[in-house]
Amino acid sequence: MYKTIFSLLVWPIWCLIFIPTLLLLFIPILMIPRHKFYIIVRPICWMWCFFAGQWLKKENNPPPVNGQPYLYLFNHVSMFDQFMIGAYIGHYITAVGAKEIFQYPIFGQLITLYGGVPIIRTHLKSALKSLQYVEEAINKGVSFIIAPEGTRTLTGELSPFKKGPFHLAKNTGITIVPIALMGGLEAKSKDDWRLKPGILTTRFGVPITQEEYGHLQVEEISDLVREKIEDLIKA
Repeated sequence: MYKTIFSLLVWPIWCLIFIPTLLLLFIPILMIPRHKFYIIVRPICWMWCFFAGQWLKKENNPPPVNGQPYLYLFNHVSMFDQFMIGAYIGHYITAVGAKEIFQYPIFGQLITLYGGVPIIRTHLKSALKSLQYVEEAINKGVSFIIAPEGTRTLTGELSPFKKGPFHLAKNTGITIVPIALMGGLEAKSKDDWRLKPGILTTRFGVPITQEEYGHLQVEEISDLVREKIEDLIKA
C-alpha cells in the first residue's frame, strides 16, 4: 500500500521533471561536442534518480580518465541503471541498447544524437552490423556501457550473458570495467509499475586489461567478467 501511494505521488512529479529536461537537452546536445557533454549528463542523472525517490551512492572509483576507451559491463536490474553509471563517469560514454528504446518519443532521438547504438538481438545480421559499428567507435576511442544480460532481471540473479560484448573486447583489446548495481530491483522492478524510495549503489570493480584476458576465448572472457560482477554484488 505504501509503495502504491508513494508511486501515485511521485510518478507525476518525475514525469514533469523528466520530459521537460529531455526537451531542453536538445539545445546543448546540438551545440556542445559529444566528448564534453558528460558535464551536463552527470548532474541530470542524479536529478532524475533523486526525483524518483532514490539517493545515489558510489563504492570504489571508476578508472582514471587517460584517453583510452573503456567497456563498462554491468548487471541489468532496473530503469535506473544507466543513470547510476552515468552519474559517476567523468568522460564521454555512450551505450548499446534494444532498438525499442530508440523508438521512444524524444528520448530515442536524444540518445541517437548522443551516439547510442540500437541493436536487434533477435536478428543476427542486424546485430552483427550494430556490433561492427560499435567496434569501429571503440577503435576511435569511444567508451560504451553494455548490459551483457541483454535484458533486466526479474529475480536479482544474473541472467545468461550474450556473447556480443566479449567479441567486442576480443577484437579491440578494450579495457573492461565490471560494475555491480544494487538497489535498483527494489526501487523499480521490470514487472512492477511502482517505485520504492531507497539508495542505489554503484560499485566499480578493478579494470580488466587485454593483458589479463587476451589469451582467453570469448566464452572464457564472459565467464571471467560474470565472476567479477558476482563477486562485486556479494562484496
